[in-house]
Amino acid sequence: MDSVEVDFNQDRPAASARPTGVAGIEVQGLVKQFGPVTAVESASFQIQPGEIVGLLGHNGAGKTTTMRMICGVLPPTAGVITVAGYDIVTHRRQAAARVGYLPESSPLYPEMRVREYLGFRARLYGVQDAKAAIEKSVDRCGLEAASSRLIGQLSRGYRQRVGLAAAILHDPEVLVLDEATSGLDPLQVIEVRKLIEELSSDRTILLSTHVLSEVETICDRVVLFARGRVVAEGDLETLRSRSKSGAGASLEDVFVELTAQAFLEAGP
Repeated sequence: MDSVEVDFNQDRPAASARPTGVAGIEVQGLVKQFGPVTAVESASFQIQPGEIVGLLGHNGAGKTTTMRMICGVLPPTAGVITVAGYDIVTHRRQAAARVGYLPESSPLYPEMRVREYLGFRARLYGVQDAKAAIEKSVDRCGLEAASSRLIGQLSRGYRQRVGLAAAILHDPEVLVLDEATSGLDPLQVIEVRKLIEELSSDRTILLSTHVLSEVETICDRVVLFARGRVVAEGDLETLRSRSKSGAGASLEDVFVELTAQAFLEAGP
């Protein structure tokens, strides 16, 4: 696997040399076009270190595209993204070293055992002390009992735990989670939600989900997308103040109203 190893640690400066006083994630004037289609248009928002922020929007609103650009998977057409102070385009290696990404369909290999897979991912990340990193990830994600099992034999909830364990192997400062609880049963949702809350104790988390109650439970703020644009941003009280639903409105009420308003303003 030597040909695919990327040693993120060799580009990681000492803590005293890292940028200070910067947002965990900062997005400015972000645009992504696929031919004639504009998927994301002039999106701007900030996420401060240590925050859990929910990224909400209807299907096709531009959430996943935005997340992929933040992680360096897709290049932006225009605009600037910085992660922990590093530009994702001009300092891609430094920025990527600080991001852990769990896509909606986690790229797991069902024929591999959990520790075997985490070892493979550790080699891809170029983790210097892979054994210690694997043990830490297994412990934090509650995988001890399943660590020697084939991934294909695990429940969906445990497979999500494996994906999270792989995402934090290189100890990233920022976690980007795309529909982390999608398809899980209620008990599994609670388990993964608790895990996300625990992981937020020492890192910044951007979470995309369609489960609005989940956002109300664990997120500090919300960034609401509609038709590729950021149409609202803030905590639940701030969003309520922008809606006509009143102070007692649920996030679902606010989401429906502000999204519908954005569609009306944009026109056909």
